[in-house]
Amino acid sequence: MDYAKQTPYSDPGEYAHLFDALPDDIPAIGAVVRNLLIHYRGGGIEFTGDRLAEIDNRWVSAILATDQRRNGTALAVPREAVDHVVGCCRDYTLLFVSALRHKGIPARSRIGFAVYFGEGFNFDHVVAEYWNGDRWVMTDAQLDPADGHPFNTLDMPPGPFVSAAEVWRDARAGRIDPDLYGVQPGLAITGDELDTSRPGSVALGGLWFIRTYVHHQLAHLMGDELLLWEGWGTMAPTYTEADAAETDELAALLIAADTGDTTATQALTDRYPALAPNGRTLLTSPSGHPHKWVDLTHPLSE
Repeated sequence: MDYAKQTPYSDPGEYAHLFDALPDDIPAIGAVVRNLLIHYRGGGIEFTGDRLAEIDNRWVSAILATDQRRNGTALAVPREAVDHVVGCCRDYTLLFVSALRHKGIPARSRIGFAVYFGEGFNFDHVVAEYWNGDRWVMTDAQLDPADGHPFNTLDMPPGPFVSAAEVWRDARAGRIDPDLYGVQPGLAITGDELDTSRPGSVALGGLWFIRTYVHHQLAHLMGDELLLWEGWGTMAPTYTEADAAETDELAALLIAADTGDTTATQALTDRYPALAPNGRTLLTSPSGHPHKWVDLTHPLSE
């Protein structure tokens, strides 16, 4: 895959001209991304209704359209926090990736878990990688480098972020506790509502959740940079041992591909058509809207 080219998800569409004025350096582009977005759970403002529903802006073109309707100014012009587009880590990453691709810089999103949002738990997260001409550089566009993090957020070392494939491998081998990986401790989902206590709820964490993220990791690698709350195929809290064995194989290939193994990368490319969403996903949004099947074939289909 050519990561310097836009995908249907990262394509800014009619708003591409807004990227022309962006600075060329990586830290400044990250600052612009943070000027446009606010995290729906971690931004310090409680959003509801149509504002919360902005988290379902699947396409970069939709994120930019929302911003321009509200603000209508160049992307680097400061916005009040309440005027930012509501999103999550996936949106920070995808917007960052989109801006870099617009400049011809290969970039991609990575799905996994971060250790740096709280003690004793590994939170689901999406970060970016870009090719600097020599290697893939991992960066977290959601984090302000000036905030004093214990690692370089612009060139992240191994450890703070772990891919979903690596977590799945270690959980299946019994080396880690899968219940320490998820959205947040104690969070569960029942029907269309997030809940921490109702009978019959499903925890948003654990082995099944890690497995779905392996499939998201593969999808993002192949250019289907979907929302984190979209599912397809066998991605569900219940699955067979055959499903788990297939995920074992995918995780091993993803880990090998990360080391530069071109045979593994080709194997993933060959297998992906049978595992892709193929134009349709089940949207289980934390916005509170009813779960629904979504047609992905056109950004305006919803």
